Amino acid sequence: MSNLTELKGNWNETKGKLKQQFALLTDDDLLLVEGKQDELLGRLQTRLGKTKEEVRKLIADL
Repeated sequence: MSNLTELKGNWNETKGKLKQQFALLTDDDLLLVEGKQDELLGRLQTRLGKTKEEVRKLIADL
């Protein structure tokens, strides 16, 4: 998530891909709110059992 503007622009597509890959994720888990990117990463980290860097790489690779 190095480019937040790019992520925000493609978030609906990215969110769909994450939900396909990880069925346990909900819309609430994937809520991207301005200024709350770290909170989003933390939620994904907890739900997926991955490190913050693993989550960032996972999103970047989608």
